[in-house]
Amino acid sequence: MACSFRRFYYKYTKCLVITVLIAFFVQILLALNYFPIENDNLLKTKSYENTEKQEVAGVSARKADVRYIDDEDFTVKNNHKSATHLRVEELDFKPSCEIQNREAISAIHRAKTQNCKQEIVNLTCLIQGGSFYPKRLPNACTGNNVVYGKHLGCFKDEKKLRILSSFYGNYATTNSQTSCLDICVQAGFPYAGVQYASECFCGDSPPLESAKIEDELCDMKCPANPAETCGGYFTMNIFQTGLEKFIPRVPLAVNQKKESVRIIFLLTLNGRALRQVNRLINALYRSNHYFYIHVDKRQDYLHRKLSTLQSKFPNIKLAKRRFSTIWGGASLLKMLLASMRDILTLDWEWDFVINLSESDYPIKSIEDLENFLAANKGLNFVKSHGREVQRFIKKQGLDKTFIECETHMWRVGDRKLPRGIVIDGGSDWIALSPKFVAYVVGKHDELLTGLDVIFQHTLLPAESFFHTVLRNSKFCNTYVDNNLHVTNWKRKLGCKCQYKHVVDWCGCSPNDFKTEDWPRIQNTQDRQLFFARKFEPVINQEVITRVEQFIGFEDHYLLKNLEAYWQSIYNVDDLTSSTDDLILTHAGSILRQNANILFQEGCVLEPNEVIEVSLYNYADIYKGNLILHKAILGNGNEMLLETWYKPKKYLEFNFESRYVDNIKVFRVSSEYDQKEITFRNFANILGPLSEPCLLYQFSSDINKKGENLTVLWLDPSGAIADVNHLHVDENNLTNFIKPNLKVPILPGIWKVGLFDHSELIVFTKFLISPLEFFSGKQVSHHEATIIHSGSQSAYKHFSNFKPSNFLPNEEESLLLKKISDSNVKRVNEDLREWIDNLTSNFYSVLGSCVESSSLNDSPVCGNHKFEHCSDTEWSSLSPDPKGTIGKLNESTGRLVRV
Repeated sequence: MACSFRRFYYKYTKCLVITVLIAFFVQILLALNYFPIENDNLLKTKSYENTEKQEVAGVSARKADVRYIDDEDFTVKNNHKSATHLRVEELDFKPSCEIQNREAISAIHRAKTQNCKQEIVNLTCLIQGGSFYPKRLPNACTGNNVVYGKHLGCFKDEKKLRILSSFYGNYATTNSQTSCLDICVQAGFPYAGVQYASECFCGDSPPLESAKIEDELCDMKCPANPAETCGGYFTMNIFQTGLEKFIPRVPLAVNQKKESVRIIFLLTLNGRALRQVNRLINALYRSNHYFYIHVDKRQDYLHRKLSTLQSKFPNIKLAKRRFSTIWGGASLLKMLLASMRDILTLDWEWDFVINLSESDYPIKSIEDLENFLAANKGLNFVKSHGREVQRFIKKQGLDKTFIECETHMWRVGDRKLPRGIVIDGGSDWIALSPKFVAYVVGKHDELLTGLDVIFQHTLLPAESFFHTVLRNSKFCNTYVDNNLHVTNWKRKLGCKCQYKHVVDWCGCSPNDFKTEDWPRIQNTQDRQLFFARKFEPVINQEVITRVEQFIGFEDHYLLKNLEAYWQSIYNVDDLTSSTDDLILTHAGSILRQNANILFQEGCVLEPNEVIEVSLYNYADIYKGNLILHKAILGNGNEMLLETWYKPKKYLEFNFESRYVDNIKVFRVSSEYDQKEITFRNFANILGPLSEPCLLYQFSSDINKKGENLTVLWLDPSGAIADVNHLHVDENNLTNFIKPNLKVPILPGIWKVGLFDHSELIVFTKFLISPLEFFSGKQVSHHEATIIHSGSQSAYKHFSNFKPSNFLPNEEESLLLKKISDSNVKRVNEDLREWIDNLTSNFYSVLGSCVESSSLNDSPVCGNHKFEHCSDTEWSSLSPDPKGTIGKLNESTGRLVRV
């Protein structure tokens, strides 16, 4: 009997030691490599992205419907090497402390300006001092008859039926009663339990009294505090956290009393999609509602065009204080709070403020929204993440410090979130009540003061701030877990580590709705969802038209140009217009090409000032660009013309290749959008400072998979600029390649070929246009020699791959090199001749029209008769009722779009 006991004791002790050692080393590895991974040994809970209920080691995961969560899912990306010591010689100031954090040192070295470097240094020193962040914050949403840390006793646990089943974590070195309590409070659970020394459990339901056992059976010491006991072998010390079980409010479906409701639509706008913004306002407008519009500080065009609305409509106001916001930036929250603060100074009487962007659109009638909100006055609508909280904190980067400067969010180190409060977050699309908004932007209490410090240095703070304030304030009983939105998440497309250029983190974004996504919108008909995102008419406008029909719009048959869409690329009144060298060079060449065409018909004119350049889509197909410009006739009269042109396609196949029938797309442009698998530079306007990339797409029935193909980039002088390799398989049928080219890129005609070993499959051509202007002025001889000389010295030597059927021979190479060298010296008229010769090879002019008032009723020039632009289907001056603000019908309070 004694021998059996010793064997059991030895085996038990040995297993325990091995388990603790393994957990300890896993902890160290995870601490060194702080990436949140899909099978986190620290948090033994699985991702909640694709399932509603999971079992992990007998712990039941919480149910979560994450199909409609707009939480900007993150995976940390540490793509820079961190120095171990700060190079003080790079600074023009003396740091007030010795910077110890490697992430902070890296950020300081990567920052470009001394002001930003000093801001990072100053904050890092404050944090290292230990008094910057609050250690604990008050929670006004605690239970009435429960006490933080009250010990309920020692309880018997079961492997297959855990007493506390909402969260489980294994902390080999840091577990204690207090640390587990803090974790459970942070996640909003009423009960915390410690077991087997290193294990922490949280739960919503109290333990059964029948499971209570003698305290002596919970006898294992806590790793972080040996003076405390942390349960035992399937025995658990259980404590109250001071919180009550949180149950979000369930909103009423309808308002039986038919009360009125007034809504403020807080539009936070960016970009140049003016007509879509107008269409959104048309859809939402009622004279009893309000529109508060914030336009990003850098978006001069959109702000200028919308500013006229204030004088026309008393319920529309543009924000006076404008912010330059970046994705993930602290400026996003500052902008929202400043807008809400301004709203409270207006004499508007309202019941809800709902924030929307230009990418949102209503998917139910305004009457349905009014009826729903009228029944739920005083409630606050936010959408929670639906994940396990500790995992959400790590994925969202809430346990990191970020600093926004130089339009970048710099990650500068880890931080501990304050004790005592629940951390929540999810979507930054919200619908809030007046009392809660007044509390948030009013005189700060201890909670708000502390959260203000935290969220000034938080990534995407708007996705957590309002949630966290609600959960910890007297407004916690007004929390509704619904942001009224459906979001088009396609994570395989939207989560490709976007926004690296503006944040030290990787992020995801939802996709645009397209016609194939229509069932997702239809399926919201019986749900309390009233808006959808994202919509972009440059990507797909048909789905927006369907939405309008879905919610009861009956005027489509009256709307001219229903399927047309125009979006401005350039406008002469833009603050940056005078230095938009590539657009001005390109547009000038197109207009000279058009003038030559008209000259053949006896129409003598000289192109003058470019007013606007727009892209033009019809039926969701790109149809070209439009240039609105002035022109001087031969008789000296001036008129306003709009010229329509389109890029030519260059794609040549080797029809003897076995791959020839499998190439669907092989195209070079810039501004590639991985999420939507398209180029934003629709017209392929590229210059010496552009960043071209290649988009390729193979059909799914490609005859051979798993093979390597080669891409060769040939510059205008006949030199190989870069060689890339791609692997063809079912997981890589569509992708893009960005060549390793340094700017300036050599101007002229480039060729890109795709090869199977040395056999050519397909090739395309693209134009790098020389610049006629530099910083808004004519290029000088000196500037031309720099901008147009290329960067051939940076090319690698590709002697191992030179397919003879694609490269020029020796004689041709010498000639191309000689021509390229002479082109560098071109300026003035000689330069324009070179530009025009290149442009005419890559773009076709499709027609011109005249603004109606320019030539009255006789739009004739020589033998050419112009159409009036308003009579065409393609001109940006033709009627577009859906994309312009309609006239107010006084009897209904609606805007009429005809």
